[in-house]
Amino acid sequence: MYRAAVSCHLCAALICVLLLCVTPCKSQIQASHTACRLDLVSAIEDYEYVQDGDIIIGGIFTVNYFMTGLERSGDIVHSMMLCLRPVPLYYKYLLVFLFAVNEINKDPDLLPNVTLGYQLYDSCADNRKAVKSVLQILSGPGQTVPNYSCRRHRKVAGFIGDQGSVTTVSIAQLLAIYRHTQISHGATSNFLNDRNIYPTFFRTVRGDEAIYSTISSLVQFFGWTWVGVISSDDDSGNEETQLLTKHLTVKGICVAYMVKIKYNKISATDIIHRTIIEIIQKSSAQVIILCGTYSSYMADLLVAIRPVLRDKTLVFGPTFALNTFLMEHYMEAFNGTLAVQPSNLPIPDMRGFFDEFTVANHPEDMLLRHIWRHNKCCSLNNAASNKLYAQMSNCTPQNCSGTEMVTDFISFQSRGLTDRVYNAVYSLAHAIDKMKSSPGGGVNGTRFFSDQQRLNYWMKAQSLSVRNFVFDQYGELVTPFKVGNWRTFKNGSCIVRIIGQIQQTNSHQAFSIRVEAILWKHGMTEVPRSQCSEKCLPGSRKVTRSGIHSCCYDCVECSAGEISNVTDSENCHKCQYDEWPNEKKDRCVPKVLDFLSYTGDIIVVFFSVSSGGFSLITMLILGIFISHRDTAIVKANNRNLSFILLLSIMLSFLCVFLFLGRPVDVSCLLRQICFGILFTAAVSCILGKTIMVYIAFKATKLGSLWQRWIGTNLAKNVAISCSSIQVIICVSWLSISPPFQEMDFYSSQGKIIIQCNEGSLLGFYSVLGYMGLLAAVSFLLAFMVRTLPDIFNEAKYITFSMLVFCSVWIAMIPAYLSTRGKYMVAVEIFAILTSSGGLLACIFLPKCFIIFWRPELNTKACLLERRNWQ
Repeated sequence: MYRAAVSCHLCAALICVLLLCVTPCKSQIQASHTACRLDLVSAIEDYEYVQDGDIIIGGIFTVNYFMTGLERSGDIVHSMMLCLRPVPLYYKYLLVFLFAVNEINKDPDLLPNVTLGYQLYDSCADNRKAVKSVLQILSGPGQTVPNYSCRRHRKVAGFIGDQGSVTTVSIAQLLAIYRHTQISHGATSNFLNDRNIYPTFFRTVRGDEAIYSTISSLVQFFGWTWVGVISSDDDSGNEETQLLTKHLTVKGICVAYMVKIKYNKISATDIIHRTIIEIIQKSSAQVIILCGTYSSYMADLLVAIRPVLRDKTLVFGPTFALNTFLMEHYMEAFNGTLAVQPSNLPIPDMRGFFDEFTVANHPEDMLLRHIWRHNKCCSLNNAASNKLYAQMSNCTPQNCSGTEMVTDFISFQSRGLTDRVYNAVYSLAHAIDKMKSSPGGGVNGTRFFSDQQRLNYWMKAQSLSVRNFVFDQYGELVTPFKVGNWRTFKNGSCIVRIIGQIQQTNSHQAFSIRVEAILWKHGMTEVPRSQCSEKCLPGSRKVTRSGIHSCCYDCVECSAGEISNVTDSENCHKCQYDEWPNEKKDRCVPKVLDFLSYTGDIIVVFFSVSSGGFSLITMLILGIFISHRDTAIVKANNRNLSFILLLSIMLSFLCVFLFLGRPVDVSCLLRQICFGILFTAAVSCILGKTIMVYIAFKATKLGSLWQRWIGTNLAKNVAISCSSIQVIICVSWLSISPPFQEMDFYSSQGKIIIQCNEGSLLGFYSVLGYMGLLAAVSFLLAFMVRTLPDIFNEAKYITFSMLVFCSVWIAMIPAYLSTRGKYMVAVEIFAILTSSGGLLACIFLPKCFIIFWRPELNTKACLLERRNWQ
């Protein structure tokens, strides 16, 4: 079943491979590598697995990495190209292929009466080797000749492989010409999505577009905006870095630096390592994304620069995530990293099948022997070969029994891409079965094998059994991604713990990640920070610094009336008209209601106590005057007007309560009207008293015409007439545009001013203006008669009272107009209390002084003597 051939090709043969026309030398197994006096000797080992069958499936697998591994001095050999570093996990993929084919051949329901055969090669991760192997499979046994096959009736139905994008693209370009179906189990290159160039290509993994969209979303999920990128310097690396940069930019993530790794001479590696270390050390990025082609050289580089990776978090996709070989050999560099990898597909248990693969059971399997010699330095009977492997692996050969099982390798125990290989084989087998059972599709029928488009049709149309995953329009098997956390322990053990899943639904990605289950570098449980600038806390916004990355910015506090309720907000948002930012400016809160409240303002208590106290004092004085109404001092200048004046002043004090508390329509309607009418009544009474004093002075002259007004109700009529005019003004105001309650949302920041809208400003100022006119007339008349004898001496107290009244209201006007909200109301209340108190004090306190402390002056005879009682 298995056959291994080692072919030696010189430089001319290598050129033929590049021309896709290779004439191999006669197969031979050499005891040692012959020294040749050439600059380059190509000693490529062709590991071939063949089984005959009715239908042949070709397979290209990467088990070794093709690289320069041996250098010699002198004139014999300068360098030798060998398939080196076989990875046990990759050998497992090949065994899974064999298991799947055997299982299909035993299944009576799938491809009945048909035997599947195969021809497999190790591409050694080299595209030249891969293309040569494809041509060998297409040509059949014997000489490799393009466009010619020696297989007679046994045709190649399709190909499985390869794992890497570099080799897979080269294979796909060739197979697209022949329209052969190809299913890759690991290639992710975005170029392969082009159905015009690669119409027969399929893969059981997601492409780079989906991978790097997911990785960038994962980086965004953890809040990282400042990352470094390390990539291979090849076509695959360039393509993947472009895709990664595109998706990172869309999500507002910046690339701090980008390091591209390519194979260099050993003499130059130290300089390269120092340069890379310096780049990473200077950057503040704490997260590094790996992309491109995995190679042992890149793995070695990561080990070489591990001192600067000690505190860095690595993030990578399936290309690296499925190589648990990395964690096995490079624990320090890869501990605590995050890996995006495809979700597992169900596969049967193959443990018993794998346990059979020992060197003792399969001595003809040269690839298996190569794995044991390279990874465990097992010695063989050939001394020269042992010496060569010892030099390449830098180890001392040791005796092995040959019964060691390949399952003992840690990397072999990993699942890797085994489910993808298994399903790739079954997908192709199901498509062949569907095509075979379709009309005109026989096993040996010409149309079955000549029309490869029919097989491609069934590949596109099929839905894999026992699962709901299908191939999309690009030939990708659509499956969710899972996120693994790589952990290593001091005892040398290592695990990959799945901490979440990322489901792609149309253009949306749904995350279900258990952040608390992640173990970061040095055993930390907190998410590391990777940002160019400090986070802008809620209440501020980002302002990008000019000339550098958009991820480097300054934080500016939100303007008045604006908030930002998320971290690193680019814009602040205005609150609604009835809301205002809180102190931290991270959320909008209802605006404070602004009015003279009984519960929240100490000034209201002062006004309430003052109003009540002055009202009681006024009531007390009114009671005194009523009880002494028959005395000379009370009778002087019309005691009835004095009673009305005291009542008006008392009610003026009490009307202050209409200005306190939350304004409502009723209080707004009454406050200015009551205040205006009551003050007008008070001033009208004073005006009547002043007019009577003036008439009494004029009537003292003999024959004066003013004498006929003595003893009349002139003062009362003046008071009633003047007050009536104010009532008419108020009624007109209420009829045309009455006051009402309103809420002012914009005059004061953070407050809703509940106030009274005066309705008609003309009505409001007419009330004040008329009242001011009466006060001015009273003041002028009182000022004119202020020097009269004692009997008429009330005029000078009226003068003082009007002087206080006018001074208060004149000073109140600018203060009233320059304030807003409750302070405007407070100014008006203060003016009411002060002016009313001035009238009370200037007019009535001197009389109370005479009544209580100078009663001898409170007689008519005393007043007529014109004595100055002061």
